[in-house]
Amino acid sequence: MNRTDRLYALVEELRAVAPRPRSARWLAARFEVSVRTVERDISALQQSGTPVYAEPGRAGGYCLDRAHTLPPVNLTPEEAVAMALALRKLDGTPFRQAAASALRKLVAAMRADDAAAAEALAGRIHLVGGAAPATLPRPAVGALGVGRVLRIGYADRAGVVTSRDIEPLGYVGVREQWYLIAWCRLRESVRIFRADRITTITPTRELAPPRTFPEEGLDIPSGVRERLTLV
Repeated sequence: MNRTDRLYALVEELRAVAPRPRSARWLAARFEVSVRTVERDISALQQSGTPVYAEPGRAGGYCLDRAHTLPPVNLTPEEAVAMALALRKLDGTPFRQAAASALRKLVAAMRADDAAAAEALAGRIHLVGGAAPATLPRPAVGALGVGRVLRIGYADRAGVVTSRDIEPLGYVGVREQWYLIAWCRLRESVRIFRADRITTITPTRELAPPRTFPEEGLDIPSGVRERLTLV
């Protein structure tokens, strides 16, 4: 179990028994880590705003304040990523830190598999200069999340629409424009599609094979490109 999954599992364990405590030793045995690792994980959760507190005494341990926690949240991975993108509009405002804390709490309340899927999806979205473009054309919304080969209508500069079968790999946001990065079966290579030229998107029944995001093939200096994160 990696650390992200363990943090989510810790919260769920404490939520399940709240308001009773779990000792660091018990949690260490449960997750097969050291007591020191549990203490570091609890500290990380507290710093992120999760209401975990220590209860002293022989029967003490770590408790989750049920009165200040969320019930299970049914956010989809796409919804979590959308919220992370929306937070970019708050950069430079007094509410950025509070909004980021709210997002961390929502992600912590998601099912572990959904949260992991959201993290993976966010990692396929790259922003140039750190800013998120204002809008994503409606036909392109959800292209990454379906996990299938997509059939798209794509207009060239003259407005002529052709049909392409693609395997979506990620998005890059540059100033006010979104670009869909995908493996194009027509060209048999990675291609960059301007999102505002995508006229239709139809998922096929074929699952898209696993491919890595082309980090070096985009001709965008890494120093001005950053991945979207949920924390």
